[in-house]
Amino acid sequence: MKKYVCKTCGYVYDPEIGDPEAGIAPGTAFEDLPETWQCPLCAVPKSEFAEE
Repeated sequence: MKKYVCKTCGYVYDPEIGDPEAGIAPGTAFEDLPETWQCPLCAVPKSEFAEE
């Protein structure tokens, strides 16, 4: 699965890790994240991420 990076702060969403604090289980592809998901560091929307 591909990793995606926040264009604002550089946070990398790694699907192998997920986002446990937001209830996103490991193994969740970026494409499968809810549209309401935000960067856990700077709170920008999912649309502000680019494929790494």
